[in-house]
Amino acid sequence: MLARRLQVPITAASASSTATLRRCIANLTNVRRGQRTFASISTASPGTLTQSVHGKAMNRQQQQQQQQQQLPKINEEVQKLLALKEKLKQLQLDDANGAGGGSAAPVEPGNRNLSLKTAKGTRDYGPEAMALRQRVLEQVIRVFRKHGAETIDTPVFELKEVLTGKYGEDSKLIYDLKDQGGEILALRYDLTVPFARYVGMGNVFNIKRYHIAKVYRRDNPQITRGRYREFYQCDFDIAGTYDPMLPDAECVKVVAEILTELGVGDFVVKLNHRKLLDGMFEACGVSADKFRTACSSVDKLDKTPWDEVRREMIDEKGLDEATVDRIGEYVRLHGGAELVDRLAQDERLSRIKGAMEGLEDMRLLLQYCQILQVADRVSFDLSLARGLDYYTGVIYEAVLQGTDAGDEIAVGSVAGGGRYDNLVGMFNPKRKQVPCVGVSIGVERIFSILEAKAAGKTRTNETEVYVASAHKGLHLKRLEILNTLWSAGIKAEHSYKLNPKLLAQLQHCEEYQIPFAIVLGDGELSRGVVKLREIVTRKEEEVALDALVDEIRKRLVA
Repeated sequence: MLARRLQVPITAASASSTATLRRCIANLTNVRRGQRTFASISTASPGTLTQSVHGKAMNRQQQQQQQQQQLPKINEEVQKLLALKEKLKQLQLDDANGAGGGSAAPVEPGNRNLSLKTAKGTRDYGPEAMALRQRVLEQVIRVFRKHGAETIDTPVFELKEVLTGKYGEDSKLIYDLKDQGGEILALRYDLTVPFARYVGMGNVFNIKRYHIAKVYRRDNPQITRGRYREFYQCDFDIAGTYDPMLPDAECVKVVAEILTELGVGDFVVKLNHRKLLDGMFEACGVSADKFRTACSSVDKLDKTPWDEVRREMIDEKGLDEATVDRIGEYVRLHGGAELVDRLAQDERLSRIKGAMEGLEDMRLLLQYCQILQVADRVSFDLSLARGLDYYTGVIYEAVLQGTDAGDEIAVGSVAGGGRYDNLVGMFNPKRKQVPCVGVSIGVERIFSILEAKAAGKTRTNETEVYVASAHKGLHLKRLEILNTLWSAGIKAEHSYKLNPKLLAQLQHCEEYQIPFAIVLGDGELSRGVVKLREIVTRKEEEVALDALVDEIRKRLVA
């Protein structure tokens, strides 16, 4: 068969066999001639057909059947050969480009034009960055556990329908995944909605949980300010039916403790109430169907001047100027308990039941904050909106107050959260509601701040003792002592060379800030002792082998 004769494996091209490819091109020419021959056969008269093909009479119907059978196979081979021709051109071009620079290392066919970089909005973390991140996360977890929280985990992706409709205008930032076996999935946008799904599915009616995991958003990244498309969130939530504002106040306390312990600088925790916000919009003349869209505009006031927000609400959101100006009077207000009293006497707000309920909650929350000694860290701020759709009560946001106006890292939001009493019911088969309140710590911003503040080299390991040898032939004894230390729970390491130089071993201890070194020597070992060296002071002391573990433990505690 012609098609079988023309088949050439693609692997020939991938092996850069130029000669084979050229033979393929020659075959391609013959195939094209064959195509023209068949084309002429298909248009020729019966007499011509007889002369050009077999020299004998053939039935027109048989000729047409043969043509229909042969042409698709030939066309398939032609396409293969055209692809090989393109590969030949690429190989010739690559040879020309590499001629001036000497022979290049062979490159895998699929990686010829690979650009090595991390995806947009992501980054790699080296040992120093990871040491800092782990220290921060350990401090955060310590505070969570101090308040009695237990941890859970949820899948990194969810059914898309679980996530959609929960984030307002930010729903467009959800990462969609391709259809995987009949399920439409998306990467989680936050940890709150998966938690609500977990509580609803599992018929959990009360839990205090923390969850530290990565989330994903198709946002515009700002790497220097700690804004990524893949980032960690540290969530603390209390689910269950309890008396008003007791769980909410503890969430504020948790935020204040974490930010104080991490030493990120001066901060304030802004407080507001979703019922009060809705009441404020109603009092100003906003229709109920535009509450959320107005809320999303107000939510931008921490980054955008009022004049721009006002213009957006009028030009894009369709609110009239008088309504927007009334909103502006409220959203500029902030204070403490005195502001609650002032708003309670407001003529417009006092006629709206939801607004008054929100004010009573705020009064109680501020009282609890006073008792918990965080009143100096909170501010009742009517500009705080938090545009997520699922909030139903108190909302809060921790904001850094950098003193340097040009320092973008040291200012901005580092934590946020609020009450969401209706979210769990969306995932419960019986629509049973479980009230929830929680906070999320923006650790990526905190990581960026602490990285910028870090002075000197950060220690990246936890090795306590380095086992060194002073001369050749002691690697077996090093292994024996190492095993003793490891069995005693002491963090130790040694060189992976049989006969390393002593100076190189001690320099390793200094570079990696290992506090102690055990130096082995034939003379000391013959007397049943080793030298225990303090790396910083370089003081050495002989210690008996059978007392070595106890001596190291004593020095590590000191």
